[in-house]
Amino acid sequence: MENKRISIKTLEDFDVKGRTVLFRPDINSPIDVKTKKIVNTNRLEKAAPTLQALLDGGAKVAIIAHQGDTLDYQNLIPLREHAQILSKFTGYDIMYIDDVCGPSAIEKIKDLKEGEAVILGNLRYLSEEITAFEKEVKLKPNEMLTTWLVRSLAPVFDLYVNDAFAAAHRNAPSMVAFQELLPTAGGKQLVAEYTALSKVASIPTHPCVFVLGGGKISDAFGMMRNVLSNKTADKILTTGLTGLVMLLAKGIKLGPATENFLADRDLMVFVDEAKLLLSQWEDNFFCPEDLAYEHHGEREEIAVASIENNQTLQEKLFFDIGSKTIETYTAELKTAGSIFVNGPAGVYEDPRWEKGTKEIWNAIAKAPGYTVIGGGDTITAATKFTDLEKFSYVCTAGGAMVRFLSGKKLPLIEAMENAFERNLRYKN
Repeated sequence: MENKRISIKTLEDFDVKGRTVLFRPDINSPIDVKTKKIVNTNRLEKAAPTLQALLDGGAKVAIIAHQGDTLDYQNLIPLREHAQILSKFTGYDIMYIDDVCGPSAIEKIKDLKEGEAVILGNLRYLSEEITAFEKEVKLKPNEMLTTWLVRSLAPVFDLYVNDAFAAAHRNAPSMVAFQELLPTAGGKQLVAEYTALSKVASIPTHPCVFVLGGGKISDAFGMMRNVLSNKTADKILTTGLTGLVMLLAKGIKLGPATENFLADRDLMVFVDEAKLLLSQWEDNFFCPEDLAYEHHGEREEIAVASIENNQTLQEKLFFDIGSKTIETYTAELKTAGSIFVNGPAGVYEDPRWEKGTKEIWNAIAKAPGYTVIGGGDTITAATKFTDLEKFSYVCTAGGAMVRFLSGKKLPLIEAMENAFERNLRYKN
């Protein structure tokens, strides 16, 4: 397959000196529930190079970004700390104003001097930017031009720069509408993440191994059929709840405790899809050979084949993969040409169940192939157990990454490429 190339303008295509730039990164970060402080700065660190490049070039920059949502209200906080962290990463004093696009925000933008930047208020303060609005109203980009955000901000800017690949699956005004009105460029992170995922999706070095686990198994099932049918993935190593569902699909009885756990979370619906996948690509799947469970408060491991006829084990929940599975998976990772990872192997937050994730993550970090990890829990676990520098690429995206590898169109990429095409037409 040919590598996918994104047709957009980049920062190098523009002289930003003296220009007022609207910068849209994704700096939505994990928040401590009690302190309301940021606990992982990975996305802020990834956004800093584009912001620094703009300021080094003499741009006047206003930053629009979101934090939290109505669906995760505990993370819906102002962006003041984000400004402080970006100041540290860029070496510039990033200001903050608790106004999204009202008169105070407009006045602050107009007062910016070259090399100055301000973060505007949390985008999720606006109904136009919350997930419910996107799902219920379903506007097209050209229909978003009358939203308060766009009609308020667009007139005061010379250039729009998007660096938010992690939110590329969102069809929100801040993501797809400004391209209709302003010259548009992709930021450094946007280009890097698209390129890295394209390398996995389109031109992987074979054998290409996907390691899929975690608790959000819709992500795994959203991409498995696509990466197998287009021959991107040669092998899929399943862990976490994805591994349990695949075992059930193979006819292995893990007991009512496991089935009830999955049913309570509406995850048993994936068993039928797993059966269809196995009927077509059984040889491409690796499922856990042994699992870990709690016995008298301690970790115990048991071969999968021994669970079915053991009444005691039928009433157990399984929190991690076992040593034999780790050994088998590690051997596969050592010979992989490309590796993609999404989702931890078990409940790694508990020391009793961290072994699978810790050892698999370290095996991936040591693997000679091209390695891409992505998704919030994946990166958090990798940060805990390994050095992120040992992976070829760390992708900040979660939902966008899954949609990309599932072969689905991303609203942001469409908007950026449409802006590029419009520019070509204007030139001709």
